[in-house]
Amino acid sequence: MEGAIKVSKAVKDVSPHDFVKAYASHLKRSGKMELPHWTDIVKTGVHKELAPYDPDWYYIRAASIARKVYLRGGIGVGGFRRIYGGSKRNGSRPRHFCKSSGSVARHILQQLQSINIIEIDPKGGRRITSSGQRDLDQVAGRIGVVDV
Repeated sequence: MEGAIKVSKAVKDVSPHDFVKAYASHLKRSGKMELPHWTDIVKTGVHKELAPYDPDWYYIRAASIARKVYLRGGIGVGGFRRIYGGSKRNGSRPRHFCKSSGSVARHILQQLQSINIIEIDPKGGRRITSSGQRDLDQVAGRIGVVDV
């Protein structure tokens, strides 16, 4: 690989889609997060008609939440309910915005807090810990090699 150099990257420098996939697989491999028994039957919001098809949806949502806390600290369960909400179909009536499930977001935040990725912010919401920031940056650095 002539001209290829390894550049240390942060979470902001990589594609969000690639990072969330990589960090979700990292969380799954580490085995620190335990899946709740209801992950295969729960809907992620009132506006959804079915449970998620992907069996790893919990890890993907956890990786996405960790990334959002990294980028914008001070966000809590209510903020995540708005972020992951969507349009509720009302049949022949107009669609309306509906928040997502609060228990899913709360459970993921508690799991991330138990493995020391995030912590409670005294000003409200959650913020990333220094070890969590290092962990997320390491995963972002492993995503790819920049070609010069």
